[in-house]
Amino acid sequence: MPFKSAHPDIDLPRNLTSWQWLFDSPASPLQQSEVAGFTDAQTKNRLSYADIKSLSTYVSTALVKKFGLKSGETVALFSPNTIWYPVAMYAMTRIGSIVSGASPAYNVEEMTYALKTGRAKFLMTVPGSMDVAIKAAEAAGLSKERVFMLEGTLEGYKNVKDLVEIGKGYGERGQVPPYQISKGQTNGDLCGFLSFSSGTTGLPKAVMISHQNVIAQCLQIHQITLSTQKKVLAILPSFHITGLVHILHLPILLNSEVYMLPSFTMKSMLDVVVEHQIGELLLVPPILIRMVRDPIVDKYDLKHLTRFSSGAAPLSEEIILQLKDKFPGTGFKQGYGMTESCSCITAHPPDKYSYEHAHKVGSVVASTEIKIVDEKGRELGIGEPGELLAKGPQITMGYLDNEEATKRTYKDGWLRTGDQAMIDDEGMVRITDRIKEMIKVKGIGVAPAEMEDLLLGHKNVEDVAVLGIADEYSGEKPKAFIVKKKGAPKEQQLGELLMGHVKENKVRHKWLKEIEFVNEIPKSASGKILRRVLRDLERNGKRGFVVRDEGSVKAKL
Repeated sequence: MPFKSAHPDIDLPRNLTSWQWLFDSPASPLQQSEVAGFTDAQTKNRLSYADIKSLSTYVSTALVKKFGLKSGETVALFSPNTIWYPVAMYAMTRIGSIVSGASPAYNVEEMTYALKTGRAKFLMTVPGSMDVAIKAAEAAGLSKERVFMLEGTLEGYKNVKDLVEIGKGYGERGQVPPYQISKGQTNGDLCGFLSFSSGTTGLPKAVMISHQNVIAQCLQIHQITLSTQKKVLAILPSFHITGLVHILHLPILLNSEVYMLPSFTMKSMLDVVVEHQIGELLLVPPILIRMVRDPIVDKYDLKHLTRFSSGAAPLSEEIILQLKDKFPGTGFKQGYGMTESCSCITAHPPDKYSYEHAHKVGSVVASTEIKIVDEKGRELGIGEPGELLAKGPQITMGYLDNEEATKRTYKDGWLRTGDQAMIDDEGMVRITDRIKEMIKVKGIGVAPAEMEDLLLGHKNVEDVAVLGIADEYSGEKPKAFIVKKKGAPKEQQLGELLMGHVKENKVRHKWLKEIEFVNEIPKSASGKILRRVLRDLERNGKRGFVVRDEGSVKAKL
């Protein structure tokens, strides 16, 4: 029997886009006397939510009337956090187009893949990413006229402010109307966003996220969010599912001020936290680790902190205890989910914010139910570990142009998470192990298959397997087990060559921490890599020749 949420069901509108819901419905903060907004924490430039509404209207009109953008077409946003990101995003959702977020750390190959897989018709970026953007756009068949800048100026390219002026030129009566949900359809049928995920296995896939998914998740989290949460620190990336929901949408519903940090350092983050007295910090585990270990933290008066919030990857109990000791006046909460669940399946309610519950991932959010099943699909009970399956209005539509993967992950109305979990008699869920193979580096998924494909393409590699190993700051990092070809260079030299090969072809969070040379890759009769055997060999100290990435500095978070 499924475990149902103990929270009251959400009142989910079915006939509104996310733009209409946040800016034109009774839920909109624009109905209030004081309206919050997005503030650039470094430049202090600010756009209120009323500004976002008007500016996104002008941009959408410009793109439709001047450049021919249509509903259902995809626009890629290739950018770090900026207050112009939500302007562009809401311009797309206003007219029923699709927003595809991309990591600003992508190289040309990865960005080209994202553009092609997402069927992008336009691309918006920032000056620092322009070189990669132009080359990727050309490789994906996008003309120069379809590449825009979110901020800054570059000769030959229009930016969002230019689009605003073009849109204004049509006059208030000349603005294109907001997209309307068709009769007989709901906002669950309208894809609004693409977010790349490896799902449970394989190369990155474009997850189709509907307007309903985002609205539902906002309502679910709003229900368990304290009314005092009026300041949000935005250091997590906008392209990630956490950023999409908890930075770009939910704060508008809460009428909370968002302080956007375009680039991260501990100093810049702590300066903003203290300057604006931000009480709750939504951080990923690598930054939480630095909160208890980095000596710079001791230079700041952080007595105003009330709570730490975490997600995207597991946080060790050791770090949780250190947070409790270092910041005794705080609480802790986290959410559990994945891109395919539009963020949270479970989250801590306010009565479970104390550290005694911190090793759990919360209770099932509203209008959601979960099942815990064994390998044969039989439903398990309280205290019995098995794979977690989930059903609710936040569960996404599936993978774009990948019916096979969709059928494998979304089964009979249930999302298969690939994670092993158990639920206790209080309804609190604990993730006990990972069934899926995906490696989580700072909360971002890295698919072993993608890395294996790259390494197998090297002339000196006979066979390869990639899996995640523990890393103090990133949670996990990829490690490759290599069978080298006859006549290949010696292990140390080849290991360094392969490390460099990965660095040249993949974004930083995919770089290898270690390479271990082995005689063979253990496989099943069907040819599937037996990663469990490799992990057991490592735990038992049976190691081949190991080359580590000793020379690289820690990546910026």
